[in-house]
Amino acid sequence: MNESIVKTKSFELAIRGVNFYKWLVSKKKEFIMSKQFLRSITSVGANVREAVNAQSKADFIHKLSISQKECDESMYWLEILNATNYVSTLEFGSMHNQYSEVLKIIKSIIITSKKNLVKNS
Repeated sequence: MNESIVKTKSFELAIRGVNFYKWLVSKKKEFIMSKQFLRSITSVGANVREAVNAQSKADFIHKLSISQKECDESMYWLEILNATNYVSTLEFGSMHNQYSEVLKIIKSIIITSKKNLVKNS
């Protein structure tokens, strides 16, 4: 996997997340969970960007690990929003698939980076 792929996909994820947040607030009048969701979903791409500018390979892995956690947290909030009927099953499925894809890419980059770090030590 390539850094630019995860950078692009995490940015797209944030844009979709921000638009979803605006919809939740304006149409569903949901303010608490949606704010938690917004914080975590925008943090995914922000930490990917930090990883791209990391000072070392270990720092790169650390920043991506934070991004991975934030992506998983976003999925948690989405699951709660679905379970409490703020989001339809159709909307949930589409978004959850996109988040899962980004999570898999991030995990793959972390695994490869860790292997390369050990190999080069």
